[in-house]
Amino acid sequence: MHLSFLDPLVLIAAVGYLGLFAIVLAESGLFFGFFFPGDSLLFTAGLLASQKILYLPILLAIIPVAAIVGDSIGYAFGHWIGPKLFTHENSLFFNKRHIARAEKFYAKYGPRAIIFARFIPVVRTFVPIVAGVGRMHYPTFLIYNIIGGLLWGVGVTLLGYFVGGIFPQAEHYLTPIIIVIILVSFVPVALEWLKYRREKVRATNAPKSQEPQ
Repeated sequence: MHLSFLDPLVLIAAVGYLGLFAIVLAESGLFFGFFFPGDSLLFTAGLLASQKILYLPILLAIIPVAAIVGDSIGYAFGHWIGPKLFTHENSLFFNKRHIARAEKFYAKYGPRAIIFARFIPVVRTFVPIVAGVGRMHYPTFLIYNIIGGLLWGVGVTLLGYFVGGIFPQAEHYLTPIIIVIILVSFVPVALEWLKYRREKVRATNAPKSQEPQ
């Protein structure tokens, strides 16, 4: 299957500012948007802004707004669909494992998960939905949503902008840079998986309690 449409440069060139807004919005809270390359897309947009191909102030205005609105839509979706979401059949755009992972993440960090999830692919798409399912107090959700949207939307975009300013030829090495970004963003997921495996092995090897005689 040809996946060039997921290449950040191809996406940005094809869709422009409005499309960038729509992609960030979809990846932030619409369950079918989890496959969009959010981190690399923002980084690439910032990098292109450093080369005067895109205008940085516009990016810093539309990206956080798209992220915040997207999370709010995800929250509303989870709020209205509720527990029915957990019984939904798996499909090309939906897998219950993503919801289960987001639910565990949300249970561990509480409202802070709304911020932390911004920097974890896939999880950031489903955590606001889980918050809606759990009927998290919306004003509280909105506060953490705004903080997370600003940190992620502005932070990753500026990172690309500054890297492009320091290394003007960075766009020629975009693929390895994006690979590093993806690997780094998946570190929290890998750590959680390793922790889960250790706990599972420990539980399996733990001596079973003796039955009373």
